[in-house]
Amino acid sequence: MENPLLSIIIPAYNEETRLPKTLGQVFDFLSKQSYAFEVLVVENGSQDKTFEIAQSFAKEHHEMTVLQEPLPGKGSAVRKGMLAAKGEYRFMCDADLSMPIEEVNRFIPPQLNDFDLAIASREAPGAVRYDEPEYRHLGGRMVNLMIRMLALPGMHDSQCGFKCFRDTVAADLFSNQTLANFSFDIELLYLARHRGYRILELPIPWYFNADTKLNPVRDALQMALDIWTVRQNKRRGRYDSQG
Repeated sequence: MENPLLSIIIPAYNEETRLPKTLGQVFDFLSKQSYAFEVLVVENGSQDKTFEIAQSFAKEHHEMTVLQEPLPGKGSAVRKGMLAAKGEYRFMCDADLSMPIEEVNRFIPPQLNDFDLAIASREAPGAVRYDEPEYRHLGGRMVNLMIRMLALPGMHDSQCGFKCFRDTVAADLFSNQTLANFSFDIELLYLARHRGYRILELPIPWYFNADTKLNPVRDALQMALDIWTVRQNKRRGRYDSQG
């Protein structure tokens, strides 16, 4: 069978509450599109019924595959899904759908061409954030300032959980990924710039979800440590070879 145009990869850790609604919205949207697609849900060490719910949904939708990743961390789950996907374009998608799934067509042809990575941005000109408390927005901008100063100068928003990769780019970047936690986005984008890949930031509508797994203080400190690791990896030549 011909490979699909689009693969959607959804990392899922303890998502038994949100996953049914999310998958329903994803398939309702994709079933109306003219292109071939697949959906990969990567369960990642959940203590609830995430895996069983995903499996049950997959029995009714032949375009869906459920994978399990034993290694902890969102980065591990996304890497497994990206490397297993078959789509020409591979889109990582948070299970909370804080970006409406209808936006996904803006990240693939014919609406978008001539790119290697297209990343959703909550801060690029034209983006709109809904229902986010001011203190959370301020904290996020402080984290972004650190990331821009130490790793990704000029990038508006490296941490939004919606990103699209061309197939060969995904294979290269995720094969060389070393970070498994929430900082994996920083490493991928740092490596993409090192490779000279074309990165586009697309402004999106984004809806705040209070049920986040991020801890602002703890995760900001971890990101600082992880940026140091990424910079050390570059100095040691860890990112110089492809594949």
